[in-house]
Amino acid sequence: MHALDILGDPVRRRLLELLANGECPAGELAMRIGEEFGISQPAVSQHLKVLRESGFTTVRVDGPRRLYAIDANPLREADEWLDGFRAFWAPRLAALDTEIARGKRERRIQSTQEAESP
Repeated sequence: MHALDILGDPVRRRLLELLANGECPAGELAMRIGEEFGISQPAVSQHLKVLRESGFTTVRVDGPRRLYAIDANPLREADEWLDGFRAFWAPRLAALDTEIARGKRERRIQSTQEAESP
């Protein structure tokens, strides 16, 4: 499965977001995702299995708990694939940044002029 197929699912993206804060027990992930998405613990387990089998997460056993963590390698691969598209967006984002700065400057000048006017 391609990395973007894995990341295309909102539940799996959210699981990765939660794991970005560090290692987390499967039970806690199931509870959080269940509350947010209204899905069962077995459904969350299936998403965790997809993430684990595709290499996006690692799991280690700590007594009765399974602790999940992110494996960054597949994310790097997705980032490298997206890198080819950054050249398309970079000039547009830079132009947008310039326009935002210009608008802020114009509002600041206008505000100063209004404050100085009797």
